Amino acid sequence: MATLIPSITTCKFDSPGERRFARLLEAKLEEDYLCWYNVPIGPARLHPDFIILHPQRGILILEVKDWRLSTIQTVNSHEATIYVNNSPMTVKNPMEQARGYAMAVADILKTDPQLIWNEGRLQGKLLFPWAFGVVLPNITRNDFEQTDLGEAIEPHHVICRDEMTESVDPMAFQERLWGMFPFNAHGLLTLPQIERVRWHLFPEIRLPYKQASLFDDLEDQAQTLPDILRVMDLQQEQLARSLGQGHRVIHGVAGSGKTLILGYRAEHLAKICSRPILVLCYNRLLAQRLKSWMEFKGLGEKVHVHTFHRWCWQQLTTYNIELPSKTGDDNAFYNAMVDKVIREVDRKFIPCGQYDAVMIDEGHDFRPEWLKLVVQMVNPQTSSLLVLYDDAQSIYDTHKMGKFSFKSVGIQAQGRTTILKLNYRNTHEILDFAASFARQLLTQEDADEDGIPRLAPISAGRRGTKPLLVKLPTIRDEADEIAKRLKEAHQSGVAWKDMAVLYWDDKDKDEVFRALKEQHIYVVGKKTITFDKDDSKVKFLNIYNSKGLEFPLVAIMGSRIVEQAQSDVEAAKLLYVAMTRATSQLVMTGGSSAEAS
Repeated sequence: MATLIPSITTCKFDSPGERRFARLLEAKLEEDYLCWYNVPIGPARLHPDFIILHPQRGILILEVKDWRLSTIQTVNSHEATIYVNNSPMTVKNPMEQARGYAMAVADILKTDPQLIWNEGRLQGKLLFPWAFGVVLPNITRNDFEQTDLGEAIEPHHVICRDEMTESVDPMAFQERLWGMFPFNAHGLLTLPQIERVRWHLFPEIRLPYKQASLFDDLEDQAQTLPDILRVMDLQQEQLARSLGQGHRVIHGVAGSGKTLILGYRAEHLAKICSRPILVLCYNRLLAQRLKSWMEFKGLGEKVHVHTFHRWCWQQLTTYNIELPSKTGDDNAFYNAMVDKVIREVDRKFIPCGQYDAVMIDEGHDFRPEWLKLVVQMVNPQTSSLLVLYDDAQSIYDTHKMGKFSFKSVGIQAQGRTTILKLNYRNTHEILDFAASFARQLLTQEDADEDGIPRLAPISAGRRGTKPLLVKLPTIRDEADEIAKRLKEAHQSGVAWKDMAVLYWDDKDKDEVFRALKEQHIYVVGKKTITFDKDDSKVKFLNIYNSKGLEFPLVAIMGSRIVEQAQSDVEAAKLLYVAMTRATSQLVMTGGSSAEAS
């Protein structure tokens, strides 16, 4: 079965013929075929009906026209006159329309030296063939041949009604597709080349190399065109493009691309929604990262990003409701503030349905009553709610909720839940190392669609250096070791801005800050953290604040939390979160008794 993007159940087809043809592609083509329906391509955002990509055949662009013979008045090589609501209308010849899209695709891909012949008689041409054609779901081959349509639309570039029935032989159908190509070619597209094709055609699925470049201009990236290009995997892309209306839940392991999908979804909805879109998370720095992302995309006014508590504060101040009194206990103040928002929503002093869409990152750190409150903020006409969840990363006391179901808080996501198990962020070595310290958290536990599964991450297969665990007798020795390791990494070519030092509490923080200062290693994040791509300082932050972030090199002051994690599941979760922030290199210090458990 071919992969259709978006999924066929969520596509909004413009005609019955397009739906029939999409079902045929999915049923009659093998799994190595990739098919996109009505997905914009390139900077010009062109919308061909179907793009078909096959590693041994190349790229095929198809236009579908639900015309009948009685619909067509005249047609020539450039345009056609058809009847629409009994009135004549002049449109482009669909063959020319498909040809134009195909040429645009070829022009985009020819800019990549790794996708063209660099010498010989084919120099400058694509390494693989491309073709185009027309689908006529309401005209039989016999009817086509009995008219002069073949003079304007080449017969071998057409699929007719009787050639796209449910009973059609799969090989006969595929031969119709292959017959549209100017020549046969085999074994031309490698997997890296397929990824490059997707990178060029669909800029919205591009991944940054590392978080430090998250906000770099995509056009700048396209101009430099590095050797290795990264895009969403096919499951991520299909999911991102298939998120329709209704409540949806994504359960995903650390590093599976949940936040990336949320960002894609927010960008898509911002273009079609009239009311604002709300994005909520628990962690302040993650909120800052997402807010910066939306502002970079020019969506800051349309997509509102807040921590949950900041949003509660904003609701009370906006509707002129008095804030709770501060007693010096921050937790008590925050709890009272949330309770007040809930009460005022119940009294209708704060309106429901304020947003056309609501998205919750770190849903595992939201209490049930928070989720119930936020669900009410979704415009009932759109009913667009997305919740991202990973029980293994619930490191705050908010998750202590006993038996929980999404339905109990108003989230109606049955039939619209997705599980992402592949971890792309970490190397195989880092993920295996993290699992050895938190194996009890990662034992697979299934749940029904309304419950909370526990997911065991699967490595995407990226390899790297083995994590380093250095056992030392005192935390002062640990701090000095971390400073030394960072200096060595910098001398070997790792930029300061690509490093992060994570600590557990104030005791660790003060000790490691001293060591860094003595070695003249400058840090950002002792109180605040920024995501300036020109920042030349090491990120320095509490493990709690590292959730949702990632860095090429991570160093962890580990002895005290490792010891705690051996008997405390919450500390084990915190340690797991910290270790999975590293994308390439992980350095952790530990006491002389520290062992992976």
